[in-house]
Amino acid sequence: MINTSYKILEREAALHRINSWRITGQSIVFTNGCFDLLHPGHVTYLEAARSLGDRLVLGLNDDASVRRLKGDTRPILKLEDRARILAGLAAIDLVVPFGEDTPRELILMLRPDLLVKGGDYTVDQIAGAEEVQSWGGEVKIITFVDGHSTTSLIERMKK
Repeated sequence: MINTSYKILEREAALHRINSWRITGQSIVFTNGCFDLLHPGHVTYLEAARSLGDRLVLGLNDDASVRRLKGDTRPILKLEDRARILAGLAAIDLVVPFGEDTPRELILMLRPDLLVKGGDYTVDQIAGAEEVQSWGGEVKIITFVDGHSTTSLIERMKK
């Protein structure tokens, strides 16, 4: 069995890993989300995000922040399970849990070169966008794959 636990790190350890990548000139792409039930739309999105730089760092909402954002019935999978599944994807180099409602504090600490978000956002609606741009980084929006959402998947499962 392949062990991917080295990809799941708390903030300080993640910063050290990212700094080691920076020393070798690698670009850091950051995205974030709940990723409650992984589906093909997520995988397509994460692969697209990874293609924009050398390393993809995923900020993963912890269970309490998922509940605050999505409601009391979520998350379906606990943090450890979501992190383990995501760490198994080749597109993801690092998974960093966070407990705030937005990843702004984590972004300020890790200082990615590129901040990527999916969906119908505008740059001014993305947490951390202004900060990333302030140090010369970029912000990109990747269109979601139609027909895939965790909420619709949960609704289908209920029927």
